[in-house]
Amino acid sequence: MLGLLKTSLKFKERNYSRVHTSELSKEQKLKVAGALFAGKFVAIALLVGMFGFAHMLFNQHAMADTPYTDHETMLMNTANTIWTLVAAFLVFGMQPGFVLLEVGFARSKEAVNVLLECIFDTCLCGVLFWAFGYAFMFGSGDPSGGDKTILFNGHGLIGSQYFCLLGAPLTYGSTGIPVMAHWIFQFAFADTCSTVTSGAMIGRTGFRGDILYSTGTTGFIYPIIGHWAWGPDGFLAVMGTKDHFMPTLGQGFRDFAGSTVVHTIGGVISLAGSIALGPRLGRKFARDDKERGGMPPPHNLVYAAVGGFILWFGWYGFNPGSTLSAVDMQGIGRVAANTTIAACGGGMSAMFAALWIGPTKGKFDLGFSLNGFLGGLVAITCPCYWVSMGGSLALGLIAGIVVFAGVHFFEWLRIDDPVGAISVHGLAGIWGTISLGLFARGLYSATGPTGMDPDPTHVVKGLFYGGGTDVLKAQIIGNGIIVIGTFVVALVMMKIIRMLPHPWNLRVEEEGELCAGGLDVWEHGIEAYPPQA
Repeated sequence: MLGLLKTSLKFKERNYSRVHTSELSKEQKLKVAGALFAGKFVAIALLVGMFGFAHMLFNQHAMADTPYTDHETMLMNTANTIWTLVAAFLVFGMQPGFVLLEVGFARSKEAVNVLLECIFDTCLCGVLFWAFGYAFMFGSGDPSGGDKTILFNGHGLIGSQYFCLLGAPLTYGSTGIPVMAHWIFQFAFADTCSTVTSGAMIGRTGFRGDILYSTGTTGFIYPIIGHWAWGPDGFLAVMGTKDHFMPTLGQGFRDFAGSTVVHTIGGVISLAGSIALGPRLGRKFARDDKERGGMPPPHNLVYAAVGGFILWFGWYGFNPGSTLSAVDMQGIGRVAANTTIAACGGGMSAMFAALWIGPTKGKFDLGFSLNGFLGGLVAITCPCYWVSMGGSLALGLIAGIVVFAGVHFFEWLRIDDPVGAISVHGLAGIWGTISLGLFARGLYSATGPTGMDPDPTHVVKGLFYGGGTDVLKAQIIGNGIIVIGTFVVALVMMKIIRMLPHPWNLRVEEEGELCAGGLDVWEHGIEAYPPQA
């Protein structure tokens, strides 16, 4: 904080100096100086006012136990919408982080390919998620109230309303959030899943093949399987209740911000793609060549490190934003704190694991440290609302070890994953989802537009806090169904694209992969680092 304050003061001094030394009249100098600070004060006042007003409304009605007036409800919904949109912009801001991280870990001759792939995936995701992805994921499985839908145990497997957002209500469900704002927030999530899928497939995927699998991922796999857990009638979301899937379990599947729905789905699709593609030509694995085998060195760890920090920053929209409620101040603060401490734990445990074990023994490895804190972030994404900071640190420490072990495990299996996406997003996502059944503190229920649900019977309590194994079993069942379903469908999709003739084959032609300029020249006709004239 002291460093930030000093930096801020220096910035102000420079601005004052510029104004003081400029050839302006005294009155003009005062106007310019005032303008330098007006925006800052207005922004701070708006934020303080928004949260302060929401806090006042919540406390007044909590004490008086009276219903909100229409005007108060409108103001709360406005605050919640602003919060949701700010969070959506933060999540979307993770895309530069993904780009830098993947480019940094890739080889220099693949940089342009990674950049354009991420840009195109984002554009494609926006169109598809508007046209039918959002409908598949957040529409009701049977809007007619009859049986005109694909059913599973009496419930829809896929949404069937709001295509192109037509016929959508003004607000989504009981959140009070406009559907358009909810779409923006969820589009940013879908885009994240789409970007995750490319990480393990860098260096040998043809660009036209990328168009095909990205269409399948964003348009169908992610929203349809995501509907099972997050849709209004998804069978995993309503699991454990009367007349629904596994009614005797008494627990539904929970994934607060997407350890499974976003990250595990993305990581599992990456695994399927890596299997279908095979390794990059010339790739030597450690089990085959102990001296020269192993992952090729990243071409720019500076990019990777900066990208990792941008992703960490964006996660403050990913997790706290999933409350969809500015009124739930305690929830937002708890989620943000838990997100931070889990990332710290993951980064530290992965760094020390690499120091003590494996080929980097005796060295402090930057790559594992980066992937370690990302693994901690992925893991905390599911349980972030229901756990304590101590539990968050513990599950983050374990996530770092999971990532470290996973990278070496897939290397042993001869699966080529240039950025560690399968371990960071797939394995850490599985661990984080299951960890809810262990670390849920038993003090928190569910967030809502007016704050946390006060009903003590709705709290989530894990095994380590005396809650038994019911939550744990629900998490294992839900995560297992999604992992298996995603892998089977993704592998079939990847295998089919792999059999197509060039240039639509999943894998680029051999000469394109081996040419001097790599995929950058072969697919895009330009190098990221052209020779100086």
